[in-house]
Amino acid sequence: MNSKITEINNNIAALREAIVKHKVYSVINSVADLRIFMQYHVYAVWDFMSLLKTLQNNLTCTRVPWFPVGDANTRYLINEIVIGEESDVDLNGIRKSHFELYLDAMQQCGADTQSILKFTSLLQNNNDFASAFKASNTPQAAQDFVNFTFSVIKSNKPYLQSAIFTFGREDLIPGMFISMINDMNKTMPENISNFKYYLERHIEVDGDNHSHLAIQMTSNLCGENEQYWQEVNTTTLESLKMRIRLWDGAYDAIVANKN
Repeated sequence: MNSKITEINNNIAALREAIVKHKVYSVINSVADLRIFMQYHVYAVWDFMSLLKTLQNNLTCTRVPWFPVGDANTRYLINEIVIGEESDVDLNGIRKSHFELYLDAMQQCGADTQSILKFTSLLQNNNDFASAFKASNTPQAAQDFVNFTFSVIKSNKPYLQSAIFTFGREDLIPGMFISMINDMNKTMPENISNFKYYLERHIEVDGDNHSHLAIQMTSNLCGENEQYWQEVNTTTLESLKMRIRLWDGAYDAIVANKN
C-alpha cells in the first residue's frame, strides 16, 4: 500500500474508532429509534451520491462533444464505482441507486421521508441550500454535514473530493449494529428487510471492491505532490469530525424521543 495512504490511515484511526464506537448505536433498541437514525443518515447517503457524481464530472468527460479527460486508469476507477452506486439492484433485482435503496428502507421501516424528499425537490428547482434546508426542517447536524461536503465539492479539488469519499464515508458501520439489525429482521422482516439488504450491499460492494478502487483513485490524484497529501490529511480529519457531529445529532434526537 502507498506509504501516504498508510500514514493517513494511522492519522485518522482514532476518529474512525470514535465513529464505530459512537454512543448512537447503543440507544438504537427499537424500530422507533432506527427511524430517527435513518432520518439523519439519509442526508449522508444523498450527499455521498453528489460527491460521487462530482468526481465523475471532474475526472471524466460528461459533455458533448466528447474528448478524453485525465488519466484513463482514474477514469476507469470512478466509472466502476458509479455503476455500483448509481445502478445497483434491490431485493427484487430492480435497478436503483443506493439513495433510492435507502428511501425504500426508510419507507418500509416507517421512517419519515418527507424532509429529505422536500429538501431534494426544492434544491432541484432553485439550487438554494439555505431555503431548502429551512423549508424541509432539515436537522442542524445534517445541514452542517451536507454543507461541509459541498464546501469540498465547490473547492474544485478532485484529490480532496476523492479523499473524503475514500476515508470518511459509508464503511464506518460497526459489526454490532449490523448484528442488531439482523436480529431485528428475524422478528420483523416486514419493517427491516430492506435496511438489512442496504447494509449488506455496503459490506459487499462499498466495503470491499469500492474501497480499494477509491484508495487507488486518491493515490493517482495526489501522486507525488506533498501539498496535496497534506491537504488530504487535514480535510479527511475534518470530514470524520463532521460524521461524529452528525451521529451526535442523531443520538440527541433519539434520546429526546425516548424521554
